[in-house]
Amino acid sequence: MSKKLNLLVFSGDYDKALAALILANGASELDMEVTIFCAFWGLLMVREENKFQAKHKSFFEKMFSMFTPNSAEKLALSRMNMCGVGKGMLKKMMKDKEKPMLKDFLDGARRKGVKFYGCKLSVEVMGFKKEDFIPELEIIEVYQYLKDASESDIQLFI
Repeated sequence: MSKKLNLLVFSGDYDKALAALILANGASELDMEVTIFCAFWGLLMVREENKFQAKHKSFFEKMFSMFTPNSAEKLALSRMNMCGVGKGMLKKMMKDKEKPMLKDFLDGARRKGVKFYGCKLSVEVMGFKKEDFIPELEIIEVYQYLKDASESDIQLFI
């Protein structure tokens, strides 16, 4: 019987998203079932690049969509971001050491069948639409997430 990992990603920070996706890929390679529930800022990790949808959005929803990162690689660091310089340094160090980028980990998780869930309330409040996200993202109610988490062997909050 395989184990199950459940990640609740609440942060929209590059380094925290990176940690979540490294864990998801590693667990998947250990034949664990992996689910990632993205709430509020965590939804920014699974936005589809350059998929800004202005149709049927209020003024505030349009502004919010325009001023938040529109892909995982555009997220800022949680510490030492320094207007993007810190993130650039981190990415350069990763490249120099031949380590994958955040997008690579996201693509790997998608290929490995990691299940991505988006919090319905967060999606609605933030003015996003299903089309704003990667196709694998399923929008679910908190009750569905709680059921999934309660059936998991490991639950982590990032």
